[in-house]
Amino acid sequence: MRVSLCTITFRHHLISLGEIAAWAQSNDFQGIELWGAHARNLAQQPDRNAEWLDTYGLSVPMISDYLPIDADPETLRHKTVDLCRLARRWRAKKIRTFAGNRGSLATSTEERRRIVERLREICAITASYGIHLLVETHPQTLADTAASTMQLIEEVGHPFLAINFDTLHVWEGGDDPVAVHRKMKPHIRHYHLKNILDRSDLPVFEPANVYAAAGRRDGMTPLFEGTVDYVGFLSEVSGDPLIDASLEWFGNDCLDILRRDRRQVRQVIEGREPARRTVNF
Repeated sequence: MRVSLCTITFRHHLISLGEIAAWAQSNDFQGIELWGAHARNLAQQPDRNAEWLDTYGLSVPMISDYLPIDADPETLRHKTVDLCRLARRWRAKKIRTFAGNRGSLATSTEERRRIVERLREICAITASYGIHLLVETHPQTLADTAASTMQLIEEVGHPFLAINFDTLHVWEGGDDPVAVHRKMKPHIRHYHLKNILDRSDLPVFEPANVYAAAGRRDGMTPLFEGTVDYVGFLSEVSGDPLIDASLEWFGNDCLDILRRDRRQVRQVIEGREPARRTVNF
């Protein structure tokens, strides 16, 4: 398993990509998942690119963004092309987006059809760049449950559509991540790994809270100290050395938490359990 950190972790920090890369290199990370906003801002620094990141032994597996599915077709096309060009600069083969902004049960048949058509159009553009479009499993989207996500894959029907498997959000949707993974595995190209102390704490991951500098962080917890069983999940998925996963940490003390979580992920992959384990499947 190749493990990345996410630059969105540092959304409220005064820290350079060079500092992040040096830290990632010294703490056993293989990649840096670029937040779309950061990738666009780095466009003003032409010396920051894939070749530069090679010097740290790191790569960018994915750029995570929010393509405007609801925008007019020309705006959506323009945004997609720009994102693909940024991905090419970093040699990223995946871009991440969301499937709309309403849950599957709250979306009409006609609106679902429209989102499916838009995703198919985006895939046609990304495919021309050799890039996969990854839809993230996420609440308040058409990928909020395993059933709706599998339906979406079939409806779009494009070989360059894939899934960013956010393990916590799969569990949040009421599904068993291990069981869902076994069904969805052929379509998964990336994993997001994060945890929560209790189901009642899930609102801390709502966008309005996550992106607020003064947002609540209570309930966010290290990977192996929450309610989702990551020992069991990683034991299920980590046999393939080419798997890409990102530790998606939004809370405080980011360097300490990421360092510890990365070390414990390696322990699980090597068959040694981390110091603490909580099971709730």
